[in-house]
Amino acid sequence: MSGEEEENAAELKIGEEFLKAKCLMNCEVAIILEHKYEQIQHMSDGDPASQVSQVFEKSLQYVKRFSRYKNPDAVRQVRETLSRYGLAEFELCTLGNLCPDTSGEAFALVPSLRSGGRFEGDAGNDKIEKMLNDLSLIKKFE
Repeated sequence: MSGEEEENAAELKIGEEFLKAKCLMNCEVAIILEHKYEQIQHMSDGDPASQVSQVFEKSLQYVKRFSRYKNPDAVRQVRETLSRYGLAEFELCTLGNLCPDTSGEAFALVPSLRSGGRFEGDAGNDKIEKMLNDLSLIKKFE
């Protein structure tokens, strides 16, 4: 991003490196960390030198606490569902983490949804409402 252009997440001006980066939702990070935790526990066989760090444990506790979806199949479905709507990774993860209930909430939490005309007017609101409904169905049947 050039020095003259100011970053602004509300307008999805977050820099090329972030626009191309793969973001993970809390529930995806939880799955990865839980898998790593199980590997460490299995390999340590009670060896105190092989214990996980406090940072690792706190990170795992955090993502588990703030994960909206626990089932790995549901996590995969959430990513697939949100991917169909042409969202940037940043938007996808923010919506997947925060799970707004209404299009108004979604626009307030992720103002960049209004940029580029992707979700403008009543059709845009309907599209967001459909997306949020799809997410709530995944949560309901998890």
